[in-house]
Amino acid sequence: MLDSCLKIGHRGAKGYIAENTLESIQKALDIGVDGIEIDVHVCASGELVVFHDFTLDRMTNGTGEIKKVSLSELKQLKVNNEFLIPTLEEVLDVIDKKCFLNIELKGRHTAAKTCEVIQKHIREKAWSYSDFIVSSFQHFELEAVYKIDKNIPLGVLSKASMTEATEFAKTIKAAAIHPNYALLTSENIKLAQSNGYKVYTWTVNDEQTIKRMKSYGVDGIISDVPDRL
Repeated sequence: MLDSCLKIGHRGAKGYIAENTLESIQKALDIGVDGIEIDVHVCASGELVVFHDFTLDRMTNGTGEIKKVSLSELKQLKVNNEFLIPTLEEVLDVIDKKCFLNIELKGRHTAAKTCEVIQKHIREKAWSYSDFIVSSFQHFELEAVYKIDKNIPLGVLSKASMTEATEFAKTIKAAAIHPNYALLTSENIKLAQSNGYKVYTWTVNDEQTIKRMKSYGVDGIISDVPDRL
């Protein structure tokens, strides 16, 4: 059972290289992950960019809200003085079906564009629906994906309540629950799994918690240091 736990890199391999960069994603692939989790926003010119925060200030030499800045302007900025902000397409080119991609919808109005990109890669580049899972804390965005394409696997993010997450998951026929590890017991994991959901927990970095999560029987662990999994 312990070996069946999927290794998922958090924003690439955030513990080693700046999060959500192509270099961090490549590092996770080099480690040999089963999946990679990233975050997306729609920028001012309409493209999906891979970035966690709603503002540029913490991670880049720019400032302000990412949704108000065009892609060409974002490409002038540096993450941690070194890396570029990638588009979702650039990330998919690097991953190239070597593992599955967990796309977290961060910003508003990310659902429709994410569906477009996924459908294009399935249609034109021989990806499968099983190569993706789309997750979010924002129920509205997950509902929008469900309305557009019911084949896209969905994950319900939660840091508050497993019960609430599971109840919402039913309404969109989600594939997985993505709870913060602090919410988890072996009982509530088994309950979610008995209802047909995978349980992918985040963000688990220390050896002791990794061991505990595996002993509870989670289906996957999202970690900044996926080589520890």
